[in-house]
Amino acid sequence: MDNNSGFLGALYTLSEWIMKFSITNLLWILFNLPIVYLLITILFMEQLDAVFLLLIPVIILLPFVFFPATTAMFAMVRDWIIKDEGVNQLIKKYWGYYKENYKRSVGNGFLLTAAWVIWAADVYYFYEKNTTMMILFVIMGILLLVFSINLFSVTVHFHLKFSTSLKNALLLTIGSPILFIAVAMSSGFVIYVSFNVFRFIIPFLTGSLIAFLSFSAFYRNYLKLVAKKTE
Repeated sequence: MDNNSGFLGALYTLSEWIMKFSITNLLWILFNLPIVYLLITILFMEQLDAVFLLLIPVIILLPFVFFPATTAMFAMVRDWIIKDEGVNQLIKKYWGYYKENYKRSVGNGFLLTAAWVIWAADVYYFYEKNTTMMILFVIMGILLLVFSINLFSVTVHFHLKFSTSLKNALLLTIGSPILFIAVAMSSGFVIYVSFNVFRFIIPFLTGSLIAFLSFSAFYRNYLKLVAKKTE
């Protein structure tokens, strides 16, 4: 009886976690629907001029759509990790976090969108022209990815001023090697598997899993820092 109860309990817990990841990821995609539609359209474009034309609205939408939606997703996984919350009212909570963090997310979005656009333009320009510069930009891209993810974690965990959040995210990115490696490797692995092995998990798991693994690493690092200060 105990074995059955243990098995059923584990099965229920697993199904609950799958539901949390799936619903949150689907909400994230739903809130990013205009961007998703444009990106899918771009994939079928053959003319380069048309691609660049469609990239303009994508770039404009990023601060107002992608960053608030992603911040809300990080706030959701924060609750799972810290408060161990279940599957109740996931849609209501996501919408609440979306509204609560919208202004700060847009501010972060303007800065990060500008940084990513500059990075992408440099990569496009130096692609197949300068190998050394391309290696440098790959490294810079990884740094920017980890910084972006850390900024999401800082934004939802500490309600700080814009400049303070940026400073803390930057210090975490360059001053915590273990956190940097954990975020970079976990995110890179999830992205690789999602786009090269199991593409069917993209709508149900990719975004929420990256957020969960990244915030888990961030929170462990935070607890270690707190423990050192109290020693």
